[in-house]
Amino acid sequence: MKKIEMEIIALSHSITQTHSYAVVLGEVNGLRRLPIVIGGFEAQAIAVALERMHPSRPLTHDLMKNFMNAFNIELMEININDLQEGIFHSKLVCINERDTVEIDSRTSDAIALAVRFGCPIYTYENILDNAGIMMDDSATSLGQTEISISENSSLDQSPISSGTSTTDLSSLTMEELENKLTEVLDKEDYIAAIAIRDEIKRRK
Repeated sequence: MKKIEMEIIALSHSITQTHSYAVVLGEVNGLRRLPIVIGGFEAQAIAVALERMHPSRPLTHDLMKNFMNAFNIELMEININDLQEGIFHSKLVCINERDTVEIDSRTSDAIALAVRFGCPIYTYENILDNAGIMMDDSATSLGQTEISISENSSLDQSPISSGTSTTDLSSLTMEELENKLTEVLDKEDYIAAIAIRDEIKRRK
């Protein structure tokens, strides 16, 4: 199965949920976006690496990188390889002098490590078909990564949810849903966009 390279294009704080964040991956040389809901701790870990900040003591993902470096283990790539009940699953592809090993990982942790190692992030066509969002090529660029981290935020990587309730969405027409999807995408509220996109897919 052909791998599709992705890059981090935004780290967005949810407008609708106080303690929810979404890391938004964009298809390299493409228009598809893959928003992934993560917790506050993971968002902070990704933000620290993206902004090249240096905490006084190593964070968990920094410790992991230091540990791997100490034993000559290199992270070659991460693969977002499955989506089950709204939860993304990933593999770390690691090498040492003798072996190549794939290690199961939460996607938020995998991305936090990928930023630290500077390694590529890949996914597959079926993942993008099921969970991706197509951006209009005339749409405004997302620009700089948006950082909004709450130090004490926490949210397990759980099935995608949104402040826009299913009941609210079910009462809207398809045209209203399409308009609402455009509206939340303009606001970069990707968590709400996921719920709206899923409602549109369900009806089709």
